[in-house]
Amino acid sequence: MSSILPKGEDIRRAVKWISEQLQENPDQIVQKLVNEAVLRFNLSPKDSEFLIKFYSSQK
Repeated sequence: MSSILPKGEDIRRAVKWISEQLQENPDQIVQKLVNEAVLRFNLSPKDSEFLIKFYSSQK
């Protein structure tokens, strides 16, 4: 049985997951984590672009 998530919930989960991964190991490559999150959370190209911009502005 699949659950219906509110719009944007997947991107929030992806941000949370990436942030947790970076807390555990800050030396990880962000682009690699973003790519993994896109697959893991079935994100759109637009969501992928948002994550890249969001994490590049964090530096």
